[in-house]
Amino acid sequence: MNLDQVAHLIDQATLKAQPIQQKDFPDLSLQDAYTVQRKTINLRLERAEHITGFKLGFTSRAKMEQMGVHDLIWGFLTSGMQINPLSEVDLSKYIKPNAEPEIAFRVSQPITESIPLKDVPKYVDKMAVAIELIDTRYEKFTFSLEDLVADNCSSAGYCIGKWQNLKEDITDLPITLMVNSKVQEQGSSSAILNNPLQSVIELSRLTSKVGVKIKPGHIILAGAATKHIPLLKNNEITTQIDKIGAVSFKTK
Repeated sequence: MNLDQVAHLIDQATLKAQPIQQKDFPDLSLQDAYTVQRKTINLRLERAEHITGFKLGFTSRAKMEQMGVHDLIWGFLTSGMQINPLSEVDLSKYIKPNAEPEIAFRVSQPITESIPLKDVPKYVDKMAVAIELIDTRYEKFTFSLEDLVADNCSSAGYCIGKWQNLKEDITDLPITLMVNSKVQEQGSSSAILNNPLQSVIELSRLTSKVGVKIKPGHIILAGAATKHIPLLKNNEITTQIDKIGAVSFKTK
């Protein structure tokens, strides 16, 4: 099976909400996986979606060690993945959907090369509370690093709260993930690379290596601050971050 065929298989799994087996393509290299990822995104673009931003994975050192890797991974966000706040998400469109609390950043200036931390405010002007919906397209929710990257790092949807001006210090903000106002997971923004702004640095480094440009208006999901939780029908999912705000969506 060539890389175009792998991309088509993953894309069809996404569209039909039917999981696939990795044994159909067991020997992907990491470079192959990123090629497949971009091909799946190109298939979305052919359906009139457009790129709205990027997500980072393995922003927790513990998760990186658990997977036996030494660098972060990244994927794309598209317009078809956007979830409006307080809207209802039809879970039948997903395979095994989960939710993670996130911090989102909005890009204000083009990022075409790796940038230092001190320059982040020159390139990012807004931040917001966010929820990422993750959903592997593989059976049994088990996968290798290469499988994960090929599958766009399991990213399936995102919900962004009200944009706020970028704050200088967001290194230790309490973050809460709730279902029907009941706390499910709690954490701190420090779990995201010790400083969520570092995610902008890391993404600029990773994307500039492969010539991907981060454009004004693009969204950057900095990474999960807690464990993910499974999504079930007829619930309201909320992420709340101290000093930033909250955002929710409903499930059906």
